[in-house]
Formats: sequence, structure tokens, C-alpha cells
Amino acid sequence: MKLVRGAWRLLVGIKDFLVLAFMLLFFGALFAALNARPGAKAIGDGALVVDLNGRVVEQPAEVDPFAGVGGIGGEVMREQRLRDVIRALDAARGDARVKAVVLDLDRFAGGYPAVVADVAEAVGRVRASGKPVLAYATGYMDSSYLIAANASEVWMNPMGGALFTGPGGSQLYYKGLIDKLGVNVHVYKVGQYKSAVEPYLLTGQSEPARAANQALYGALFEQWKGNVAKARPKAQIADLVARPDKLVVAAGGDMAAMNLKLGIVDKLGDREAFNARVTELAGAGTGKEAGSFRAITLRNWVAANPAPKGGDAIGVVTVAGEIVDGKAGPGIAAGETIARLVREGLAKGNLKALVVRVDSPGGSALASEEIRQAVLRAKAKGLPVVVSMGGLAASGGYWVATAGDTIFAEPNTITGSIGIFGILPSFENALAKIGVTADGVRTTPLSGQPDVYRGFTPELDAVIQSSIEQGYRRFVTLVAGARKMTPARVDEVGQGRVWDGGTARQLGLVDRFGGIEDAIAEAARRAKLDPAKVHAVYLEKEPSWTSKLAEAWTRDSEETGGEQARDPIARIAADRRALFAQALGDMRRLVAAPTMQARCLECAALSPAAPSAADRTLADLIRVRLGW
Repeated sequence: MKLVRGAWRLLVGIKDFLVLAFMLLFFGALFAALNARPGAKAIGDGALVVDLNGRVVEQPAEVDPFAGVGGIGGEVMREQRLRDVIRALDAARGDARVKAVVLDLDRFAGGYPAVVADVAEAVGRVRASGKPVLAYATGYMDSSYLIAANASEVWMNPMGGALFTGPGGSQLYYKGLIDKLGVNVHVYKVGQYKSAVEPYLLTGQSEPARAANQALYGALFEQWKGNVAKARPKAQIADLVARPDKLVVAAGGDMAAMNLKLGIVDKLGDREAFNARVTELAGAGTGKEAGSFRAITLRNWVAANPAPKGGDAIGVVTVAGEIVDGKAGPGIAAGETIARLVREGLAKGNLKALVVRVDSPGGSALASEEIRQAVLRAKAKGLPVVVSMGGLAASGGYWVATAGDTIFAEPNTITGSIGIFGILPSFENALAKIGVTADGVRTTPLSGQPDVYRGFTPELDAVIQSSIEQGYRRFVTLVAGARKMTPARVDEVGQGRVWDGGTARQLGLVDRFGGIEDAIAEAARRAKLDPAKVHAVYLEKEPSWTSKLAEAWTRDSEETGGEQARDPIARIAADRRALFAQALGDMRRLVAAPTMQARCLECAALSPAAPSAADRTLADLIRVRLGW
């Protein structure tokens, strides 16, 4: 019997080993396939299809491998890397294989104003080279139309339409709900304009916050209108912006015909008609599908046109997304992770300068300082440091920027928000409503503090408020030293107020206008190098293999897309529904965020809603439970 049991255990062990080996081989082969260079496939003649499905961002976040499992988490919002899109468009200008560039904007979800403007300018450079650029969408909104306006031909589905809303909209305020629940929200802040805390204290915008937002949104919208008018002078956007209702009613509700009459678009047609036009320029495809044209996918084109590697190395560290403590993957600016990436880049000894690319609304003040200290270590080694602001470099993002020798920004970069705040809830009144109380003894005024069941002591409130004030003084001192201002002047332009890049330059918060390439060239010059003979080395953490697998599984095919809304009315409604996930995120941050924060929450209104995976999953769980 023992012999039989032993043989059985041996067989089970062999079986488990074989299953494990098979699984390892399977996932290893799949991982190798994902990492195979698609550029190895020869690029033939055809139209370069720039399918901007999702958002354009500085650094795509890791794809959650469990997103959408069991119907929870919703569809994953795709993200396109800005520098890949720009490089692809610039490479297409002088390549004879690219007969035309096709902009598929049907599922474009936008990006921050400066990011969208960068893509639009790259499209304009292709058109200026004489190469045909054709844009197509069922409907156009502000972001997608700015890009399309730079094309040679703007096509739209006759069932669609173009509407322009401008920045702005509603923000949720929770004061009434908090009072009804009996939650005590303890707010510690410095800065008249630090409106990130207002949703927890007020039932609507304060007058200073309203005035600041009107100035910011107005400046950004004027820049958008100017950019559209420059790219497409014949488009009568002023009328459509000022009186959309009258124009649509006068057209009998036919928005497409109205857009054509106003010069907003050039052609009305469905996909088949559009593809036939592209076929005239690029040739017919070899596929079985009727009306297909010879296409070059964006993914293959980017892989076939890698970034240059010759010359001296200029390091580029990216601070993208919310700044958080600890470690995280791409798309989240984790202090410990970014500091390690800088250390590892410096240890190699081949970097001649460092560019800090900031695209963040801020977050943890502690993590912001950790990143700043890592950048200062590069300066201590004699490396010139240049800061390049992307679409957003506010609050903690600006804290990091103070480490630079010079700061570049775009006119429509969102920056400033120099302020500090902290929020902590306690639930003594809420618990009392259901008959629960708390009691105990204290040996000091801080015993058991912060006590979320019994309430905070005045001594704790004084300690935290004093710490917040000291953090603000430190922030002001850093900015004053970096920008060669007096602390009083920094306090005057600070106070948590958010500025557009053009105004920030006038105030002395940035030095020059320009993008990432301008910053790299300036870093090279400061290192006494020829900007034409350097290349960028991006100090980034590679996505995990599980994230790469998830990305492959969720990657749309070339023929099909997701379920994103495509006509303008549906898109506006989808953006408003995203406020639900935002509300859950606000509640989560109230409970779980660091005590001292340098964050610009109001900046989220200037980018398409893209709630975090946690917020989106929680929202979908509630939606499923309630049957929405």
C-alpha cells in the first residue's frame, strides 16, 4: 500500500510539474511575442492611419490586467503616448512611402490643452510639407476639431455634427451631504485660491475661486479659438460658439449641413465614401473588404521609426500623473520610484544633462520633495537641469519644477497652484446619530489622535495647521529662490491660484515657451554640446509583463473600436456621467490621501474625465448593484 501511495504522489508531482512548465512556456512565448518589434515587418506604400483612440498623454499608465473582469471596471480607456504620435507625424513628412496621413478621430477622448495643441501643430507641419492629411469623425468637439482643423480635408459623417463647448462646467460640492451624515471635515489650508478644499466646505464656488477660474478658462479658450482660426481661417467658429441653438434650429436640426455651410468641415460622407477618397491617394488595399485602402498602422510606423540613439545622452525623467508616496508604475509619479530612476541614470555616468518633464496636478508634498531632492543630486554632480512643463505642472508639479535651472512651458500649459492643504475627517457626530459613542483616557493632548471616533483635540488642530503653514512657507521659499523673487511677490502670485502658461511667463513663473525638444536642445547647450548631436534617454520604469499582456488583450483590432460615444451630444452626456466616478474619487481621497497635499484638483476640469481604476471600479460596482 505504501508503494502505491508513493507512486501516486510521484505521478501527481510529475503532473503538477508538467502543468507548471506548460504554463511558463505559454506565458513566456506570449510575452516574447508582445515584445517582438512590429517594425521588423517591412513598411510598404500607403496611408499612415493615426487612430487616436482614447486620450493622448505624456506617459500611459499601466493597464490593469483585471480591468473589466466580470463586467466590473468598465471599458479600459486607451492612452496614446504624446511623443510617439508627434514622432510618427514628423517622420511621415519626408517619407515617400506615406502617400497621405489619415486622422481617425472618431474615438478621440482628448487631452490637456497643451497636449492637444502639440498634436495639432504636428499635423499642421505635415500639411505644410505638401502631403495630404485627411481627418474623419462622426462628430467633433473642441479637442478633436483643433487637430482636424490642421488637416487638408475635414470629413464628417452626415449623421453627426460639430459642437464646441469651451472649458468649464459643473463641479460637485459635498457640504450638504457631509452635514446630513454628521461627518466633521477638518480642513487645514493656506491660500485664498486653494479651491481644492471647497467641495468639502461650501455648497458652491467661492467668489475668488470663480474669478480665478473664469480668467484661466477664458485665456485657454481664447488660445483655442486663435489656433483654430490660424489653421482654418474659413471656419466660422465664432457664430457657432456664440449662438449654437439658433444655428442648429435654423438648419432644421441638421448639424452636419450647418457645419458644412459654416466651413467647419469640407466633406460629408460615411466611412465608405471617406475610404474611397483615401484610396485615390494611397491605392487600394489587398484585403477582401470592399473599399479598403493601403494602410500603415500607427503602431508599426512608430516601431519602424525609433527615436535617435546617436550622440551624447541627455537624460529625461518624466513626472506624470498624481504624485504619490512610495512606488508605482508608469502614469503615476511615485516619489520613491522616480528618485530611484534618477539615481540609476546618474550611476551609469553617461548623462550630460537632465530634463525633467512635468505633467502632473501634484499630490503628496512629501513625494514632491523626494523627487526634487533627486533632481538636486543631478545638479550636485554638475549636470545642467532643464524643466519642461507638459499639459499640466501645478502645485506639487511646480514644487518639483523649482529644481530646474530654467523652465519651459507652452502658452496653454496649466501651472501654478502654489499652495498647501490637508483634509482629515472624523465621525463622532455620525456615530452619535446611530447611538455609538466613544470614550477613554488621555495622558497627553495628543493621545489617540487623530481620533476619528471621538473627534480631534484643539492641540492637534493647532499642530496640523502650523505644519501646513510651515509647508506653504517652504513652498514659497523654494519658488522665491528658484525664480529670483521676493517671498512677498511669490505669495502674491501664489495663494493656490492656477495660471495658464502665457500668464505664468509674464509673472516670472516660467522662463520660455517651448516643448520637450526645445528643453532637450537647451540642456545640450548648457552642457556645451551641439543640440543636433545629442539624443534623449528616457529614465522610465518598464510596464510589468502582466500589464503588457493586459494591453495586448484589450488592444482594439484595426477594424473595430470600443463603445465610446461618437456624436457630440452623446460625448457631452458621457463626460457629465463621469462626474459620478469623480465624486467617488473625491470621497476616497478625503479618507485616504496624505495629510499634507500640494494638489490641484480643479485642474481635472480641463482634461477629459479619466477616473482612476479604483474610482471607475467602485462606480461600476455601485451601478451594477443599483441596476443603472
